[in-house]
Amino acid sequence: MERPTMSIVIVGHVDHGKSTILGRLLADTDALPQGKLEQIQAFCERNSRPFEYAFLLDALKDERAQNITIDAARVFFRSAARRYLVIDAPGHVEFVRNMVTGASHAETALLVIDALEGVQENSRRHGYLLSMLGVRRVIVLINKMDLVEYRQERFDEVRLEYAAFLDTIHIQPLGYIPVSGREGDNIASRSPRMPWYEGPTVLESLDALESEPPPIDKPFRMPVQDVYRFTAFGDARRIVAGSVVSGKLAVGDPVVFYPSAKRSVVRSFESIGTPPAQITSGTAAGLTLDEQIYIHRGEIIAREGEVSPHVSDRLLVSLFWLGRQPLAVGKELWLKLGTARVKARVEEIRRVIDAGQPAQDGNGTGGATQVQRNEVTECTLSLGKALAFDRAAELQETGRFVLVDRFEICGGGIILDDAGDTQRAVRDSVMLRNLKWEKSTIPGDRRSEMYNQRATLVLVTGSRGVGRKDVAKRLETLLFEAGKKVYYLAIGSVLRGLDADLTGADPQSVRQEHIRRMAEVAHILLDAGLILIVTAIGLTPDDLEVFKAIVNPDTIVVVWVGNSETTGIAFDLQLPGHGSVDESSLAIKQLLQERGAILGF
Repeated sequence: MERPTMSIVIVGHVDHGKSTILGRLLADTDALPQGKLEQIQAFCERNSRPFEYAFLLDALKDERAQNITIDAARVFFRSAARRYLVIDAPGHVEFVRNMVTGASHAETALLVIDALEGVQENSRRHGYLLSMLGVRRVIVLINKMDLVEYRQERFDEVRLEYAAFLDTIHIQPLGYIPVSGREGDNIASRSPRMPWYEGPTVLESLDALESEPPPIDKPFRMPVQDVYRFTAFGDARRIVAGSVVSGKLAVGDPVVFYPSAKRSVVRSFESIGTPPAQITSGTAAGLTLDEQIYIHRGEIIAREGEVSPHVSDRLLVSLFWLGRQPLAVGKELWLKLGTARVKARVEEIRRVIDAGQPAQDGNGTGGATQVQRNEVTECTLSLGKALAFDRAAELQETGRFVLVDRFEICGGGIILDDAGDTQRAVRDSVMLRNLKWEKSTIPGDRRSEMYNQRATLVLVTGSRGVGRKDVAKRLETLLFEAGKKVYYLAIGSVLRGLDADLTGADPQSVRQEHIRRMAEVAHILLDAGLILIVTAIGLTPDDLEVFKAIVNPDTIVVVWVGNSETTGIAFDLQLPGHGSVDESSLAIKQLLQERGAILGF
């Protein structure tokens, strides 16, 4: 039985010979297409240029003109032992983004260092990034030994210098191999020019490795890609689709969705042909549930009884910054992890490390307020809503993320830890509530179809005496007369009823409990499929976080009434204080239409 294909990334400083080594490896293993070598040789002859094995890889015009690798080229070759996918990552500092992309898909790395130039900036930077990305199997190739007359003394100098650096980032390489990509020494066959080296060739080192097994023995994780429903011919199935990144799951297994902590049991797996009885890591899958629950894209499915993912709205991360402008405290971006996409704000920069000189920086510089391009930072991110994740040290697949700014990937990194969920106590009580919740036999999307609306919480807030209640009541009437299922609830009404026992305690703790109870009431009314309009004076960001922890954040619409916002809360719509009640209510109605909360209006 043939061993599985192994994915390899080849990295290192610019002009240290990565593409040459790979081109030589292809040539020496007869992996080139028929006539490819002759084609490149003819090209070099026509252009009066010396032949370069790198040209076998660098097929782009700009790359040939400048003799550098710009894109991350992917090539296959086969040895007697197995098939390989090799990613040739660029070494130029301007193309670090491409190197990160290539390395994130590899299980083994070949790191190339020029014997003549020695350890350079990107030699260290690429080693550091491999460590961040979780690539622990590294083979160091000390190349261009022909330029140093194949001297063992020079090989040992470079090896010792780089070994000292790798020790600082906790990487123990599988070996150091002296090679010459141009001459073919120790690439696919042993070199007679270096009798002092008794180790394996590059090809022998690769063939000796076993492919990393898929993470089937790890806790089950499947980020939800989407939920599909097919209504033709009475088909009432709701198929939860996604790709399994770790673990395994069988029909009949109980599952939990995070961060909502909603629970159900797997009824079936859906596929073209015979459905499987079990799904495992590395497969795309669709499943149905015994009890229909409202879930959405970005949640992570875990198997009940296994180690659960973490849930928090604050993350401690190690982040590599690629943006053109510096990353500063207060900067807002989009964080993407799996299929989840949430707003993230840089809350604190704990330390900054120059990834090209991390050994010299020790633990990095503290007290910084900005991170420059190609620097690494350990920082705290505050999220717009809670996210489900694993620490990268526990599970790489759900512990890595990218940052997006204006549709461009500008950074990425790994999650080190939960930085302290601001709503931990509330979220724990919600998880317990969901565990014990007696579900209705009528699922939420059936109510949405019947009512021609989507359950929505409209929070109308602002300063005192600006007309909030008048706007909210007019909106309720407007929606009710159009046949919508809507209810208006002033937060003060709950204060004198459900919250009548909240007296004599600390005012701040009373307020927090008051908001929590109001949010639980909202959860019940939203579960009934209603559009709920709530008015409250001066809701704060902390108040909003409580609501987001208890009800689905995607169902919340925040309206601020008043000419100036005073609490720092993020709102979806601002209305003038003492403005036209009719115009204000119509503006909210239009926003609800744009959000898809009301249909057929």
